[in-house]
Amino acid sequence: MAATGLNNAVTDIEGLIVGHYTDLDAVSGVTVVICPEGAVAGVDVRGSAPGTRETDLLDPVNLVERAQAVVLSGGSVFGLAAADGVVRWLADQGYGFPVDKGQVVPIVPAAVLYDLGRGQGFIPSVSDEWGVRACRSAKGGTVSMGGIGAGTGAMSGGIKGGLGTASLVLGSGVTVASVVAVNSLGSVINPATGRPWEIGLEVDGEFGHQGKRSVKLPQPPQENPTKNTTIGLVATDALLTKTQTKKMAQMAHDGMARAIRPSHTLFDGDTVFCLATCKRKLPEDPGFFASPQAQAFNELAHAAANCMSRAIISGILSARSLAGMIAFCDLEDR
Repeated sequence: MAATGLNNAVTDIEGLIVGHYTDLDAVSGVTVVICPEGAVAGVDVRGSAPGTRETDLLDPVNLVERAQAVVLSGGSVFGLAAADGVVRWLADQGYGFPVDKGQVVPIVPAAVLYDLGRGQGFIPSVSDEWGVRACRSAKGGTVSMGGIGAGTGAMSGGIKGGLGTASLVLGSGVTVASVVAVNSLGSVINPATGRPWEIGLEVDGEFGHQGKRSVKLPQPPQENPTKNTTIGLVATDALLTKTQTKKMAQMAHDGMARAIRPSHTLFDGDTVFCLATCKRKLPEDPGFFASPQAQAFNELAHAAANCMSRAIISGILSARSLAGMIAFCDLEDR
């Protein structure tokens, strides 16, 4: 029987810590996932309006294999500035790709979502300091969800979006997890039932009382449809190659597409990163395929997709109404 990790969060992957910076006046924020030892990293971008940094470096044909952090930020293109602060903080701690004379260059891929105009000013006061503050708050254990960090100004299908996380321990002992900021054009809620599309993936009653409700959805706002993008990552303690992390990020998008309908539109910049800490070997199953770990990898990546769906649902159910955006918890029952 499937079970979550201890915290049902991305911090169930040993070696990963998570920090947030939230600015309620700006209605925006930053979430950073840090792996001081470095993790093999990949990425897959499926939306047509992405805002990203260092994604080309993660191509399997390129040199560097490990990243020390991934940044998820609000603020659209301005939010990429937060990654500068994360780079500076990591360098001060001595974490990064080793270069000349004992120096390091931190590898920090990043993606941003569109939440402009939801706070006091059209452009949030995002800067490198937001990234530094997120790093200073980073820790293991429980990860707060809803309107925090990158999920602060998020909106999803006409209701309040948010940040969610989930994990799963496979029968092999390998752990997989996801964290995601849901700011989508599409809806997580099935309008025919008033419940999340993928509610059947719930593990150990993780969605609580809100997961049992059926709600009446409001009319979608008549605004510019380009104010979207869902960004996140999946992570595992399995020993993966850089190519495998890219494939796992690709398959994790399946979980996004099942949980948010539609996904990957012209108006979304949907991006998924993957981090592998390489603490556990995947089981081997010798047979027809050249890779004896092919079946184990398929099971791992499928579990990553399910974690992505569950994290998306948790982000929506955990959100609270803010800045005129009504949350699921405040919608009327059907």
